[in-house]
Amino acid sequence: MSLKITDECINCDVCEPECPNEAIYQGEEIYEIDPDKCTECVGHYDEPQCQQVCPVDCIPLDDDNPETKEQLIAKYEQLTGEDYVEV
Repeated sequence: MSLKITDECINCDVCEPECPNEAIYQGEEIYEIDPDKCTECVGHYDEPQCQQVCPVDCIPLDDDNPETKEQLIAKYEQLTGEDYVEV
């Protein structure tokens, strides 16, 4: 499942540089996450980095984009061109 940024976002700019897949971008009003690029940091880190740095805790799982860990791994491999290695 990819993540999403809710309207509680305060545009603090800390999440965007933490995303290893460059899935976070400035939307019209708040930051947004491209579900096609979000792997919840699978393949990069143990936990989603954007959630770790968000000061207002506004980055939950996106129920509209359910994915299994296997799907996230496949997306990671497609995005990076690298084989998945458990971190």
